[in-house]
Amino acid sequence: MSLSKPANIVYSLIGAYLERLYNSPLKTKAITSCIIAALGNVAAQKLAGARKLNEDSVLAFALFGLLFGGPVPHYFYTYVRLFVKNPLGILLIERLLYTPCFQALALYCLTVFEGKPHQVAYSQMQKLYFPMLMANLKYLTLFHFINIKFIPPMLRVLTVNLIGFIWIIYIAKKKSQISKNK
Repeated sequence: MSLSKPANIVYSLIGAYLERLYNSPLKTKAITSCIIAALGNVAAQKLAGARKLNEDSVLAFALFGLLFGGPVPHYFYTYVRLFVKNPLGILLIERLLYTPCFQALALYCLTVFEGKPHQVAYSQMQKLYFPMLMANLKYLTLFHFINIKFIPPMLRVLTVNLIGFIWIIYIAKKKSQISKNK
C-alpha cells in the first residue's frame, strides 16, 4: 500500500505536466527547459568538483533555457511538420540547418548571459563551435531520430530537453575549460 504513494506522486506530476503542456505549451516548454538547463549546469559544476557554484553560469543556462531552449524548438518542430512529413527529412533539416544555427546561438548567448562582453562571447564561440557541432552531430543524431520518429509531437521538446540535460553538462564543461585557459 505504501509503495504506491511514490507512483501516485509521479503520475500526478506527469498528469499536471501534460495538462499544462496542452493548455499552455510554449510557457510549459520554456519553464521546463529553464529548469532542466539550470539543473544540467549545476550537475556539470558538481561533477567537475566545484566547491562553490558559479551562480552566473547557472543563471545564464536557466535564462537561455527560458528564452530560447523551450520556445525555439517548440516553433521549429511545430512548423517543420507543416512542410516535411517524412521523419528522415525532418531529421536532415534539424541536423543540417537547425542544429548549427541553434548551437551558435547557444554558445554566444550563454557567454553574454554570464555578463561577458561581445568580444569574449565571439571568441569563445569561435573556439568551441566546430568541435561542439561535430560532437553534437556525431553523438546526438540517433537520439534525435528516435525523438522525431517515435515520440509524439507534443512531447518532443521535453525529450530534446532531457537529451539536452546531458548535452548541457558537456557544454558547461567545455565552456569552463575555455574560461580557465584564458
